[in-house]
Amino acid sequence: MVAPPDNDVLWARALHYTHKDGSPALCGVSLGVRQGEILAVAGPSGSGKTTLLRCLSGTVRVREGEVWFNSAPVHTLGPLARERLRRDRFGWVDPAPALVPELNVWENTALPLMLRGGGRRRAKVAALEWLERLDVGELARRRPHQLRQAERQRVCIARALATAPTVLFADEPTAPLHRADRAHVLRTLTTAARSHGITVVLATHDAETAALADRTVALLDGRCVKSVHLPPAGDATEGRAACSLSV
Repeated sequence: MVAPPDNDVLWARALHYTHKDGSPALCGVSLGVRQGEILAVAGPSGSGKTTLLRCLSGTVRVREGEVWFNSAPVHTLGPLARERLRRDRFGWVDPAPALVPELNVWENTALPLMLRGGGRRRAKVAALEWLERLDVGELARRRPHQLRQAERQRVCIARALATAPTVLFADEPTAPLHRADRAHVLRTLTTAARSHGITVVLATHDAETAALADRTVALLDGRCVKSVHLPPAGDATEGRAACSLSV
């Protein structure tokens, strides 16, 4: 077992994963993610994007292969250690917004901070700051059932960022959003991540979403098929033909 490069916050080698019904999800995927990088994992539905994020985050244990976080082997950790890692170092955004119905918006956003043992007042301040950044600060005292789906998703993104995770895993985070909202929310997410040094691993099937990342790894049938180094979002049209592509 060889440790990953020092500049990779996440590193995976020869990942294999099979669903319970026996169908393959990942077939020998290897990749590295640098500190502060925004990496898009692109591919059609069923290509293995969500499974890869779940393996990298320790949500599921890989059947074969290795996953390293900051030079520590995630693939050898037990369930409790992986749960602690996800709570303390990782953030997660699902495609469908899930909030605790009995809590209001700021309480939902502050919940992970309070579960870590942080004080209620400090957690509330952090929650309100991120809600303002995601343009839902005025909804802080509403309950989830009073929000539109797009507003609930903004709250979920604020909740994930409020903990200042080392790595944020975002699985199709703009899926519930209208096209007009997607670019704004994604730019807010990526700008906040860069300003706070948060590494982002973003699963998407949308080319416009992937264009906001620093780099894209494409999956097809559980295999890496290419790695595309995209230009900055502002130069996405210019130089698109000059993107570096390796197969």
